[in-house]
Amino acid sequence: MNIKPIQQRLQQYSIGSDIERMQALREITQEIVLAALGRGEFFKYALFQGGTCMRIFHGLNRFSEDLDFILRNPDPGFVMKDHLVLLTQELAAFGYVPEIIDREKSDATVRKLFIKDESLGKLVILRNTNRSVRLPAIKIKLEIDTNPPAGSGSELKYLDFPFVSAVAVQDLPSLFAGKIHALLCREYVKGRDWYDLIWYTGRSCPINFAFLTAAIDQTGPWQGHGIIVDHSWVVENLKKKIQSLEWKQVADDVRRFVPVFDQPSLNLWSADLFIDRLPRIPRD
Repeated sequence: MNIKPIQQRLQQYSIGSDIERMQALREITQEIVLAALGRGEFFKYALFQGGTCMRIFHGLNRFSEDLDFILRNPDPGFVMKDHLVLLTQELAAFGYVPEIIDREKSDATVRKLFIKDESLGKLVILRNTNRSVRLPAIKIKLEIDTNPPAGSGSELKYLDFPFVSAVAVQDLPSLFAGKIHALLCREYVKGRDWYDLIWYTGRSCPINFAFLTAAIDQTGPWQGHGIIVDHSWVVENLKKKIQSLEWKQVADDVRRFVPVFDQPSLNLWSADLFIDRLPRIPRD
């Protein structure tokens, strides 16, 4: 058991609150999980996606809770258990005593696993202190979509911590397409989705329209309608969504995931702000 690499990694964060401290420790744990999966054969079958992917590999300036994956090819018989032995061993090597809570159901399209650890927070010594600090239990959810929409692009990224490892991820246009699908089709409003939209539009990121078309047709209010999604369709429907929301509530929903220095920007959230972002979405 060696928790020193975690202590050193934690010191690299600029931590302004207890919430940020816990978020940082969760993110360090996420990186160890990804590295362990990368050492196995998991990424022969799956791609990393979602907010944590954006945070770790593209510098998205907010914390994220879950590790989200899609299979490269649909496989209703996929079993995550086959990839957990090495994962458990790697976590134990860094001082974790992980509890793997299996919520997989053989008939569920999205398989879910939870990693919970209550031991590490008792051991971690925080920067500028000589005392051990008890932190809440670390909880990370892993979700694997076994029947993803067709058309995703992919690329290979590399982690340096806790050791060099390769992680297969969705490419940026596909990640943006997935985010737009969430913005338009999620059954509840999630502030993190809108925070991410600002990130994507600030970089004029293109959209994988083929992947978005397949996703729109597979799940959500337009399921089975055969809509061919293009730039005009995206802008029109995002504008309708933007005009329907109560923006203070949306901003409050994301606040705990945003670093302290960036939180004043949330006070600017309004329909006008987000409509102003729409022209920054590239046409192709």
